[in-house]
Amino acid sequence: MQTEPVEPPAAGPSDPFALVRTRGYTVLLVATALLGVPISAAAFGFLALVSELQSLAYTDLPRGLGFHGTPSWWPVPLLAVAGLLVALAIRRLPGSGGHKPAEGLVTNRAPTAVQLPGIALAAVATLAGGAVLGPEAPLIALGGGLAVFAVRAAKRDLRPNASAVLGAAGSFAAVSTLLGSPLIGAFLLMEAAGLGGATMGVVLVPGLLAAGVGALIFTGLGSWTGLGTYSLVLPQVPHADRPDLAGFGWALVVGAASALLGAGIHRAALFLQVRVERRRVTATVLTGALVGVAALVYAEWTGHEASEVLYSGQSALGPLLDGRSGYTVAALIVLVCCKSLAYGLSLSAFRGGPVFPSLFVGAAGGLAFAHLPGLDVTSGFAMGVGAMCVAMLRLPMTAVLLATLLLGLEGLTVMPLVIVAVAVSYVLSLRLAPAPAPEEAPPPASP
Repeated sequence: MQTEPVEPPAAGPSDPFALVRTRGYTVLLVATALLGVPISAAAFGFLALVSELQSLAYTDLPRGLGFHGTPSWWPVPLLAVAGLLVALAIRRLPGSGGHKPAEGLVTNRAPTAVQLPGIALAAVATLAGGAVLGPEAPLIALGGGLAVFAVRAAKRDLRPNASAVLGAAGSFAAVSTLLGSPLIGAFLLMEAAGLGGATMGVVLVPGLLAAGVGALIFTGLGSWTGLGTYSLVLPQVPHADRPDLAGFGWALVVGAASALLGAGIHRAALFLQVRVERRRVTATVLTGALVGVAALVYAEWTGHEASEVLYSGQSALGPLLDGRSGYTVAALIVLVCCKSLAYGLSLSAFRGGPVFPSLFVGAAGGLAFAHLPGLDVTSGFAMGVGAMCVAMLRLPMTAVLLATLLLGLEGLTVMPLVIVAVAVSYVLSLRLAPAPAPEEAPPPASP
């Protein structure tokens, strides 16, 4: 594959979109479209592998050992083993297993080729073992790394700006349908990277092109294999009432509660992360076992499945909403507490994405609030999802889009309430966040 170097636009008051009219940019678009095919296929294979390993670990293995169903204590030893594998990948392989999820979603640097195996192994062990993290962060890293590796193998003198655009396009393709729509994935990546103005336009078009191609590949492979597209989908959404004064009052409450819970999870994860890094192997094994204990406590206390506390929560959002009548307020509160505890522990020691667990915690909390007068189920669900998402990610536009587009037409009805809840949670989360350490002033120059 040949790509011409993409020169940056000239400095000064020149046209910021002059780059788009160059021949090199056209070649770049063709390259991103072509890269979208193998990268999205690789992302689909990664998700299929994780799904099969989860079924093997939590269904086939206990059945093969003679158990009738999966015992509620089963996650404890299994997550300890997963913690051992993750710790070894972090310590022994280049790349430290990818970015640290307790520090947020990192999208602005594609890993090198030598770091990809360690990132993949740590992510597979995390997700297959049932830790409370999602696949989005590993897919973003793997998609960007594979794109840059493929193009540099064909053209070694690739310019840094072209490499950055291609890496971003690879990430777009890898998460094209994971969040339910290529548009949501695009907003997530652009907002997390902090791009704006002309730079956003230059990067967004190749990324959207790669995401569109990736969505077609995901759909085709899902239909061909019968495995589905691993996309975030809610098949049935209850009718939502039009927003009223009581709904806006609940938006303030849900936003504030989400910010407080998110701050607690985030601070606990950062506090534990420092301790885990001192004794990586022992502490990660212990952390995995504690995640399993949280799932065990929930199962024994409420009578529901331990799997509701495990995993990212991506595939459990639909069943949670559909089966809401089977949960008492007490069961939902216990679910929020145990899932949040397991979420914070997983953030501190494992490797994965922070997006989907935040959506599930917010959804369960919103359903608990919906048992109170003046708040319908869909409004509570949507506000909880948006407010908890922004509390953990600090990406307000992505949070609003996720909470509303996920619900289809009913999401448009409750969008004003979601915006208020997200705004309250975002501002309060920033106020509750620890202040950054002041930079030390350089020593004065000697005469």
